[in-house]
Amino acid sequence: MPSDRRMFLSAGLGVTAALASGASGLAASAQAVSLESPSLPGNVSLAADFRSAAANDFGGLIYRQPRGVLKPASSGDIASLMRWARRQGVKLAARGQGHSTYGRALVEDGVVVDMRAMNAIRDIKQDRVVVDAGVTWRDLFEATLAEGLTPPVLTNYLGLSVGGTIAVGGIGAASSRHGMQTDNVVALDVVTGEGEEASCSATENPDLFDAVRAGLGQCGIVTQATLRLVRAPERIRRFQLFYPDLSSLAADQRRVLTEGRFDQLQGAVLPDGSGGWRYQLDGAVFHGTGSAPDDKVVLAGLSDERGAAVIADLTYREDALAFGKFETLLRSKGQWSHPQPWLLTFLRGGNAERVAGDIVAGLKGDAVGPFGRVTFYPLLTKAFRTPLVRLPAEDIVFVFNLIRIPASNDAATAERMLVENRMLYDRIREAGGVQYPVGAFAMSPGDWEVHFGSGWPQLRAAKRRYDPERLLAPGYNLF
Repeated sequence: MPSDRRMFLSAGLGVTAALASGASGLAASAQAVSLESPSLPGNVSLAADFRSAAANDFGGLIYRQPRGVLKPASSGDIASLMRWARRQGVKLAARGQGHSTYGRALVEDGVVVDMRAMNAIRDIKQDRVVVDAGVTWRDLFEATLAEGLTPPVLTNYLGLSVGGTIAVGGIGAASSRHGMQTDNVVALDVVTGEGEEASCSATENPDLFDAVRAGLGQCGIVTQATLRLVRAPERIRRFQLFYPDLSSLAADQRRVLTEGRFDQLQGAVLPDGSGGWRYQLDGAVFHGTGSAPDDKVVLAGLSDERGAAVIADLTYREDALAFGKFETLLRSKGQWSHPQPWLLTFLRGGNAERVAGDIVAGLKGDAVGPFGRVTFYPLLTKAFRTPLVRLPAEDIVFVFNLIRIPASNDAATAERMLVENRMLYDRIREAGGVQYPVGAFAMSPGDWEVHFGSGWPQLRAAKRRYDPERLLAPGYNLF
C-alpha cells in the first residue's frame, strides 16, 4: 500500500472536524477604505495585510473585505469596539483560527475581531480549566495533559479555537459519551451585541449561556471559557475495521454503540483509489500502561473483514495529535489550501442506512477527492444537552458528512460541489435530517428558522435582547 494511502487511512476521522450566502472566493486584495466611512477606533488596524488575511477563510470559497481588523488584548477592547459599532451601525465578525468553510467568520465593510491574541490558559484545576476564547484546542490539550487531565470531548483536528467551536457545538469521537464540547462548558465570559461584558452559566444569566453555546455567534463574542476536565487515559487501543458494504458497517456500528464497547466510535466511507469505496469502522478503547484490552473480546461477533483490520496501541497524546500528520501530507501536496466545499449533517437513525446509501451510490468518482471521505457513524443523543444543538429527535442518529478535498484548485469544480451540497441538504432535510451548521452552502433566514425548529423562538428572542441592531456574525445570514 502506498505510504500516502496508509497515512490517509490511519488519520482516523480527524478530517471531519476542521471547520452564509455569497459569491465564490476571489483572490484577496486590499481595497481602499471609503472616505465616507466613519472613522475607526484607533486600535482597529487598516493595514492591508491584516485586512487581506481576514477576507477569506479555510473554505476558500467566500471573499468579504473588512473595513478593519481588531486584535484585542482584553474583553474591554471588544466591548469598546462593540459600543462604537452600535453607534455607527457597523457589523462585526469574531474570527478564531479562520477555519469556517463558507465565510461565516467574514464581514463585508465591517470589522473582524481577530481573537488569536487572546490565548491565555489561566487556571487548571482537577475538574476544570479557565481559558481565553482564542486558545486552540491543541494548546489547551497539551497544557491539561501535562497535569494528567483532558477535556472530555476533543475535536479530531485540534487547530480550532475554543471560542470557535463553542459557537457551533464542537463534536468529537467521544461525543456519544460526553455530548458536544458545549455540553462541557461550565461558564462563559461574553461581550454582548450591546457592548456589555457579562458572565453566564447554568445559574447566572442562563438565557445568555444557552443563546451563546451553539448560537452561531449571534448574541455575543465569547472572551473566556471555563471548561470541564476529566482524568486523561494513558493509552488508546485503536481498531480500524473494514466492511464490504454500508449495511454491514452500520450493523456493527449500531451493535458496538449500544453495547458500549468503545470509548470513541467513528466511521467512514473512503475512496479506494480505483473508483470504488471502502467502509471503515474506527473505534478506540482507553486503557492504562500494561492493561491493554483483549482484542478478541473487543471484536467478538463482529462481521468485519478481519484480515484487513488495522490495530494500533498509542499513547493518548500520540492518538490525539495524529491528524497533524495528515495535515502535513495535504500541505505537502498543496491541497490544504484548495477550496473545501464540505457538507456536514446528522441523519435520523431510522433511515440513515437508506439515505446515506442512496447518496453514496449517486456520488461520482471525484465527489470527495482522493484524500476526502464520507463520514458515517452513529451517536447516542442522550448525552447532548445544549438547547441550540439540533439533532433528529431519535435515540440514535448518524453523522453523515461529505469531507470534500478537491485534487485541484478548480473554481468550476468547487462551484459544482456547492450546488450539489445544497441539493443534498434539501434531500437530507426532507428525510428528517439536519445539518451541523458549518457546511459550505447558502442558507436563507427561512432556512435557519427551519433548522432551529423549536429552538428558533429562543434564539430570536435572545438576538433581540442581546444584539438588537443585528450587528454580530453577519456571515451566517440568520437575521
